[in-house]
Amino acid sequence: MTDSRILLRSASAKDPATIARLHTMSWQTAYGEILPADYLHERVPREHESHWASYMARPAEKRGLVLIAEFAGEPVGFASAEKMQDPEYGVLLDCLHVMKAFQGYGAGKLMIEAVRTWARTSGESRMYLYVLVGNHRAIDFYERNGWQYAGLESSYIGKTPVVDRRYVIDTFVAHVGEAMARE
Repeated sequence: MTDSRILLRSASAKDPATIARLHTMSWQTAYGEILPADYLHERVPREHESHWASYMARPAEKRGLVLIAEFAGEPVGFASAEKMQDPEYGVLLDCLHVMKAFQGYGAGKLMIEAVRTWARTSGESRMYLYVLVGNHRAIDFYERNGWQYAGLESSYIGKTPVVDRRYVIDTFVAHVGEAMARE
């Protein structure tokens, strides 16, 4: 169920520190059993601050879509998406993070639907994302919301080898549960 007090807004040049803080807090909560604690608490905050300062300094048309979810005026999550050079899977939903205390309020679903709308209006028919193996809560969320498993990819986060599950979804088809609710 979506809480009507969750509102989305486009991120602006004044938001990099807020986005970096949300990103870091989410990683520290979700990846505590996947990535080393010293990396999560010492390097990740600096890496996220640097990344988001640089990313948000780019002209809006060169950075894709960045949204901030707010509850009662306070940031509780964010999403970022962009069109990639290799359009095989469409738009990349690069980040979708909601603070644990606000999961279940509908912020994640609202952000996904906003990104799907943006992707459709950009001429894209598909979206994709990556979820770390071991991030069971996120995997369950995406699968419940219509994302389809599309393979595995190995990489590194810092010096830690990780495996990501890739998921895809069409931008023009409503989630099955949503379509049934309309009938």
